[in-house]
Amino acid sequence: MKKINFNSPVVLGFAVISLGALIASYLTAGRSNILLFSVYKGSFRDPLFYLRLFTHVFGHASIDHYCNNMILLLLVGPLLEEKYGSGRIAGVMAAVALITGIVHILLPGNSALLGASGIVFPFILLSSVTGSGRGIPVTTIVVAAIYITQQVIQGMNMTDNISQLTHIIGGTIGAVYGLTLKKK
Repeated sequence: MKKINFNSPVVLGFAVISLGALIASYLTAGRSNILLFSVYKGSFRDPLFYLRLFTHVFGHASIDHYCNNMILLLLVGPLLEEKYGSGRIAGVMAAVALITGIVHILLPGNSALLGASGIVFPFILLSSVTGSGRGIPVTTIVVAAIYITQQVIQGMNMTDNISQLTHIIGGTIGAVYGLTLKKK
């Protein structure tokens, strides 16, 4: 019998923390999401304002929202964590959370941002860059073109609660990070 391999501590840890945040949201009728796991305009004097710039990626509005993000994250994330290391993957996650949180606050409107899709989309584009060979892989160009086109069209035509801008920013961070590492 083979042993179970704990292959991706950062990605698995992220999924577990996100599940804990979802359970807390259900137990508190969504108040924990507002307090800890979503980012929105608030007072700079509130210490939780700064924490939420990073923790909004753990919050999810429903079990479907959580599952859709985690399936993709758990498919792509472990391969990237094995390739680039846990520290680099955690760094990408933290950078995406902070940058998308700040951009969201700077945009007009008074909505809240939560969910891991800002983490998932950089992983998708980072995985398309990953591999052997020199230069920018054609698959990266195709994935980026399809992905960005889809997000722009959805952003212009849909009035949903999905932040396409967060997806685009996250995807851009993933692609730039991957191309930077590829040069090294």
